[in-house]
Amino acid sequence: MNAALAAHTACVWEVLARKVGNVHPGAGFADLNYLDFVHSAGALMMALTEGDGVGETILRAVQLRREVTPSNTNLGIILLLVPLAKSANREQLEALLASLTIGDAKHAFEAIRLASAGGLGDVPEQSVDDEPTVTLLGAMRLAADRDTIAKQYANGFADIFDFGVPHLLQAFERFGSIEAAIVDCQLRWLAEFPDSLIQRKCGGMSALEIRIRAASVLGYGGIGTSDGRAAALGLDTYFRTDGNRLNPGTTADLVTACLFVALRDGKLKPTDPFPWSVPDWL
Repeated sequence: MNAALAAHTACVWEVLARKVGNVHPGAGFADLNYLDFVHSAGALMMALTEGDGVGETILRAVQLRREVTPSNTNLGIILLLVPLAKSANREQLEALLASLTIGDAKHAFEAIRLASAGGLGDVPEQSVDDEPTVTLLGAMRLAADRDTIAKQYANGFADIFDFGVPHLLQAFERFGSIEAAIVDCQLRWLAEFPDSLIQRKCGGMSALEIRIRAASVLGYGGIGTSDGRAAALGLDTYFRTDGNRLNPGTTADLVTACLFVALRDGKLKPTDPFPWSVPDWL
């Protein structure tokens, strides 16, 4: 599937799915709603058609996003999807990551500053506020121990390919619904990996508690059982306390990357059934 179209489809699917704690058509935040994400999906698709290098495309996507919404809706998605979209398979991706330059880092750092997002370079080495002296891959490796998106660059997107995509496809086979597969995939990411955004904003203990809560949802049978859905709804309520500071935004970005890979590789199609119809969900 065309990479730009796959990226747009993945982004739209992600925000339409009624995931716990995230923005969707039935739940927004004070500063953004699902239409901000839909518009941002179009901005990313346009950036991916312009044929620039990785760093330039990351920067261009953020610049275009700022034309449609002032909120930082999709920096993590951009950082993940740009290298994935510029490679046809896993082997090409590994070669692309190895070829990234200091120039790519310079453009990516500028994009992060424009998006008003902290975290990636907030260390003594290679702060995003300074001029980079290492490649983009080198900068991501420095942040990999505390940022799951940076970790994907460092490990060749192994968590996407070896964890996220298989769980997404298994869930689609089980439920026959893209939306249900997305929600199930999100819960499995939350149970396995601390959400980097929550960890930065609220600390490691909050991130650990969420992992325990998500694992409990899966222990009840996940969204395939009424008990599991009830536990997931409790988790959604917990996420939405304290002004949505507990928004699992990094996990949403990772799910979007899984959707992109599945679409690009023809494992999922835009025509696949999307709606998930159960009486006791959001």
